[in-house]
Amino acid sequence: MAKSMTRRNFLGTVAAAGIATGSSTRSSGNSSGAWASDKKPALLGGPAVRTDPFPSWPKFDSSEEQALLDTLRGGKWFRGAGQRVNSFEQAYSQLMGAKHCLATANGTSALLTSLAALDVGPGDEVIVPPYTFVATVNVVLARYALPVFVDTDPETFQIDARQIGAAITDRTVAIMPVHLGGGAADMDAILAVARKQKLPIIEDACQSHLAEWRGRRVGTFGATGCFSFQASKNLNCGEGGAILTDNEDLLERLFSFHNNSRGRKTAGYDFSYAGSGLNLRLTEFQGALLVAQMARLEAQAILREQNAQYLTRLLGEIPGVLPARAYDGCTRNAYHLYMFRYRKERFANLPRADFLKALRAEGVPASGGYSPLNKEPFLKNTFQSRGYQAVYGKERLAMWQERNLCPANDRLCEEAVWFTQNMLLGARGEMEQIAEAVRKIQSHAGELAAKAREG
Repeated sequence: MAKSMTRRNFLGTVAAAGIATGSSTRSSGNSSGAWASDKKPALLGGPAVRTDPFPSWPKFDSSEEQALLDTLRGGKWFRGAGQRVNSFEQAYSQLMGAKHCLATANGTSALLTSLAALDVGPGDEVIVPPYTFVATVNVVLARYALPVFVDTDPETFQIDARQIGAAITDRTVAIMPVHLGGGAADMDAILAVARKQKLPIIEDACQSHLAEWRGRRVGTFGATGCFSFQASKNLNCGEGGAILTDNEDLLERLFSFHNNSRGRKTAGYDFSYAGSGLNLRLTEFQGALLVAQMARLEAQAILREQNAQYLTRLLGEIPGVLPARAYDGCTRNAYHLYMFRYRKERFANLPRADFLKALRAEGVPASGGYSPLNKEPFLKNTFQSRGYQAVYGKERLAMWQERNLCPANDRLCEEAVWFTQNMLLGARGEMEQIAEAVRKIQSHAGELAAKAREG
């Protein structure tokens, strides 16, 4: 822990470094300490802040090339024939501080396998957040269970753990919090309610490789912890996933389900089956890629932390820009996403869509993030299906919508702005350019809003 604290102190020093003013000047008439830009935004005819692209992703070198060639030439391409997936599982469980790791085809497969191994099925309810990638909910629907949404804490973008207890019923069988964007959900509160209600936790840590809660890696607190290695992720092999667990019996059930109900000790020609399952295995090629990618994971994580903390300091000077806050227990943020809330009233009511358009014109790619999952039409369509109508009936499904209102999340989905993790792998000057782009937009927000109204 001492090593971790030393690194934190170092990063805190980095974040406290002086802010380069560039072409901006501090507004003398603004007591908030905002910075004003004297250059016009690109959308109004001014020069873009930057024209060079941010660092590309993924990163690779001859290590990945050699790993793929060695696998190819070895002729053992699938799990069970070679040892590359096994090697990755051993390395990843050691890195994360878990007893066991099971590699899967993708993060969705990891979540689905966890639900199946815990016997989640028709009639059951699973606690989920409304601010997450759709896979978190899709896997619940795939098991013919009901997702029950708990509202978001807009300051952190994480599930509001204080509201989980009120959402639990006698039909609740699991809590599935998401560690969003590289951060950490409030595991103290989540663990407390899970213990009280005797419910398993499935951690969706698909975006949070190396993130920590009180010095311990996220994904190691629950019955299972699930990760994604999809191409955008901080650790990636194009597509892939993993499940962490400390429970030997649960590991056997996980392995069996992801391997078409054939267990770890099933002989090659034994075609008897004790349960249902799917083929959700990782290939040897992906296992080889992941081992190679892990070599630079820590160095990349440190650079993201340094740049994110510096960027937070810069953006914190700008009224109406509210960077996502981490809970006190989050001792390390992996920054898969850099997220903040955009308050348009501090930008002359410039709509977020036009703010994003202006940012992109300055050479700063940004998105508005997720929509409210609890209001998406795929849920209504699913609930109207023959299977769901047969399991739950019209009355229970009609009541579901009233139980799943998430007003804080609704507002967050209107205010959120994201930068992707590769942008945090740039130089410090690039963080200053991001902040400069936001200052330019704010200084000329009235003109931009007028231009937007004109169409």
